[in-house]
Order: sequence, then structure tokens, then C-alpha cells
Amino acid sequence: MNSSIWKPHVAAATVIERDGTYLCVEEHIDGRAVINQPAGHLDPGESLVAAAVRETFEETAWRVEIDFLIGIYLMETEIPGKTFLRFCFAAHAIEFDEAAPLDTEIIRTHWLTRAQLEERLGDLRSPLVMAAVADYERGECYPLEMLHEFSQR
Repeated sequence: MNSSIWKPHVAAATVIERDGTYLCVEEHIDGRAVINQPAGHLDPGESLVAAAVRETFEETAWRVEIDFLIGIYLMETEIPGKTFLRFCFAAHAIEFDEAAPLDTEIIRTHWLTRAQLEERLGDLRSPLVMAAVADYERGECYPLEMLHEFSQR
């Protein structure tokens, strides 16, 4: 019997659009600099919306408000058994905190147009970055009320 248990990595991400640009992070991952939306893992006991807000702040120093769910993405990586289940939300920027430190892997933040993202396809952390932007621009939006969270603690 195989003793390893497969568990997908649950992540929350945000698409924040302002004047035709998208808030992105440039981060160090596996020895290279990549472009991503603000995104990160769900912490124990945390809601998906709270994770999206927290990760956005930790990676960009922007406080945001979540507007709606854009989509749920399942991505298997080239690493056997490493699968991501990514909940991507649309949010709007409320306030920037100049004094807030960014996560250690973050190099800098950028406001990039879709064209600028397309010019840097090779630098994107994953295909999910452009998939989320495309879905957002197509008007994919699902109410937050469709997320049901239960606790048996």
C-alpha cells in the first residue's frame, strides 16, 4: 500500500484591474524571476476570501476588497503529485501601505497591461495568469455567495 497521500495545494489569487492595468508581482521561484497575480496558499482555518485579501496585502502592500469569483482552476504540474486548485477572485484596490514589508520572495510589484503580460509569456509563473485575465476580461463573474464554508470544530 502506498503511504503517501495526494493532496492538491489550495491557493487563492486576485485579479486587480485599474485603468486597463493589472496588479502583478515579480517573485523569485525556483531560482528564477517570474510574474504572477498576487496569490498564495490557504492557511488552516482561513476562508478563501480572507486568504485572497491576506496574500494580496502580503505580496503587494495593497489592501483590497473582493468583488466576485472569476474562476476555479485545477492545474497539474510537471512534478508528479503536485497539483494546484486555484480560486481566483476579482478585487479592487482600496489603499496602498508604503510601510508594509513584502513577502521575502517578492522582488517588486507592477501594474501591467494585458499586452505587456502577453509580451512576457515566458516569464509568467504559470498559464493560470493569462487564463484568469482572459476570464476576467470576458466578464466571468460568480457571486461570492456560491462559496459555502463549514467547520466541524
